Amino acid sequence: MSVALQAVDVLAQEETTFKGLGAVGYGLAAIGPGIGIGIVVGKAIEGMARQPEMAGQLRTTMFLGIAFTEALALIGIVAGFIF
Repeated sequence: MSVALQAVDVLAQEETTFKGLGAVGYGLAAIGPGIGIGIVVGKAIEGMARQPEMAGQLRTTMFLGIAFTEALALIGIVAGFIF
């Protein structure tokens, strides 16, 4: 086998390994937004229990917080495709 073919074979193996590590990295990165959403929802429910008259405003703020937190996960998956 020529040196050029060996180099191509090694690069192909490294690329496959790197893509596998990217999937694992994204899986680990998704833990942060998951925890963040749990905290946002928990605090919103706590606020609704303390002041039921503010439930509508708290719910709106909760959904905005969830959207921003979920954006972190989407940025992570896009970064996985880029790199």
